[in-house]
Amino acid sequence: MSEIQSPAGPFAALRLDERLRDTRLFFSQALRTFHATGSIVPSSSALAHAMAHHVRFRTDPDQPLRVLEAGAGTGAISRGIAAAMRPGDTADLVESNPEFASYVESLLESDPVLSAVADSTEVHACLVDEMGTDRTYDVIVSGLPFANFTADQVKGILDYYFTVLRPGGTLSFYGYLYTKEVKAVIARREDYLRQARTSWLVQDWIDRYGVGSEKVFANIPPAWVHHLRKPEWESSSS
Repeated sequence: MSEIQSPAGPFAALRLDERLRDTRLFFSQALRTFHATGSIVPSSSALAHAMAHHVRFRTDPDQPLRVLEAGAGTGAISRGIAAAMRPGDTADLVESNPEFASYVESLLESDPVLSAVADSTEVHACLVDEMGTDRTYDVIVSGLPFANFTADQVKGILDYYFTVLRPGGTLSFYGYLYTKEVKAVIARREDYLRQARTSWLVQDWIDRYGVGSEKVFANIPPAWVHHLRKPEWESSSS
């Protein structure tokens, strides 16, 4: 009779320890910089899996992907991206919080999933638009909390994404469910109006370029994941 292996795998204890450290670091930074994090706990593995959809399912299985993650945080979604990467793929993980960026850099050595792609992955401690426009990407995964930004800021970010996204490439991002409804009840009027304007802008991009959306309830808080595709006829400079 063959031995039954634990579904958790040999790295279960290590992964649990990493998750606990992720949460402690994320929580401590979120209390100081909530505007930039948008949550007080890291994203779940279910959300990471949904966000990495277009890294797993690609139009040309033999073509390596160039992946950009904006807002890597403590690496929760980065793990989902890494798990979906194939030989030849490359990834730029961008995080403006230096504590988070340093932590993700350490995970490239210590985390079983991320260390497997360490040679083809680079962490950048900067704002995403500081990456410049001299490189293009097949897939962009954005963890930036759009609901915390002004409409002008979000438009600038989305314009940047579509500048460095190749024609036919995909952008995936998420937003928390019921954010607008909650803010309508508890937020100051100016904060609610700011968030509403941002929401209208994001919805316009979804209406123009969206190729799919899904709800992820196994996350705190539950989230919408949206997938957009840049039209083939749009150049990188459009």
